[in-house]
Amino acid sequence: MQGVAVTLLTEDRERIPILQHRLEGTGMGRNVFSHVGFPTSPTDPVLRQIQDVRTEVVFVDIDAQSPERAISAIELIRTNTGDIAIFALGEMSHPPTIVAAMRAGAGEFLERDTTSEVLIEAFTRFAASRGKSRTSSGRARIFNVMNSKGGAGGTTVAVNTAIALQESQGGVLIVDFAPLGHAALHLNVRPTFGVVDALQNLHRLDASLLEGLMTQCKGGLQLLAGPQQPQSLAPTAAELARLFDLLVAHFRYVVVDCSGRVDQTARLLCDLSNAVLLVAQADVVSLWSASRIRGFLEDGSARDRVRIVLNRYKKIPGFTDDDVEKATNCKLLWKIPNNFQAVAPAIDKGAPVALETHEIGRSFQSLAAALAQASPSAEGSLDLAYKSDKADPAKKATGRLFISPLRAGQ
Repeated sequence: MQGVAVTLLTEDRERIPILQHRLEGTGMGRNVFSHVGFPTSPTDPVLRQIQDVRTEVVFVDIDAQSPERAISAIELIRTNTGDIAIFALGEMSHPPTIVAAMRAGAGEFLERDTTSEVLIEAFTRFAASRGKSRTSSGRARIFNVMNSKGGAGGTTVAVNTAIALQESQGGVLIVDFAPLGHAALHLNVRPTFGVVDALQNLHRLDASLLEGLMTQCKGGLQLLAGPQQPQSLAPTAAELARLFDLLVAHFRYVVVDCSGRVDQTARLLCDLSNAVLLVAQADVVSLWSASRIRGFLEDGSARDRVRIVLNRYKKIPGFTDDDVEKATNCKLLWKIPNNFQAVAPAIDKGAPVALETHEIGRSFQSLAAALAQASPSAEGSLDLAYKSDKADPAKKATGRLFISPLRAGQ
């Protein structure tokens, strides 16, 4: 893939090669237009040229001695272009310039002598922020499924949610990012290629090659399989952004099975997602772990996108939805009913329960519908809220969250 199309604007001619070198060092952006000087009016030919080359991001280089013209250019670009993002490069030691640039419309303010590594982080945030227009632009929504602890059922939730989405909406891909991929077993397929191959071939990955790396599953669901032997996947932010930029352009929904990991890769995947489904159970260890994972994601842009999915749920007297949310510091999205007798044989046979008519199948179908119908927010997340079928006016909110139903003998 060619990367993000970037225009460079500066009043110092000597800055052009410096900025080009740092841009090339990211591996994520490509310089499509460079100009010495800033546009000064809506009819300025420079502004037209920025649009003609299909710029996605404009770097505006701000001279600390005279920032006014650069600030005016930022406002002009923001007012007269559509979805072009603006990265302002200036002195971080001058707060008035930072505030003025952001108010004028800059989405990022970076140190003028910033490194390629910092630019990579900015490009990653840019890629994540584009999720806010995915629904209208035809780009996929991304749902990242994580486990609160081992055995909570993350892969089961990821696979069945993907199956239900495929049945009702179509155009679904499931990506297995576990160190050892189990999604293929749940789907009863034998992949030849997968995530590892995609990451190793990013330099030449296009729609045709990507299709060859996929595994076709029942009902039209596509799988980008995880490793079939234990393997540590640690792609960079740039590599993940490039991979998902291609994936979201060719599917309606991308479900990521991240249930086997809590590391920097998981955090980056969450930042790229529209929603993070954190699968837990109603016991002390699971809820305690979920709260720690929520804290781990606190520094990223995904902190407000995390929702709890209670798996193997049984109603317990005196244990409320508020208890779950207070224990985990996360909003509760869904409850998957407990039905071990149906789920265990389905996993062994590679026949997901999402298409069945019993209670657990209907639950996955309703979860998929909620994800598909959720309204996008301005930050790229989704408006996902759990609403119980029957409001309980006597619902307790005791805050006594350290006693699990299991240990309490319920």
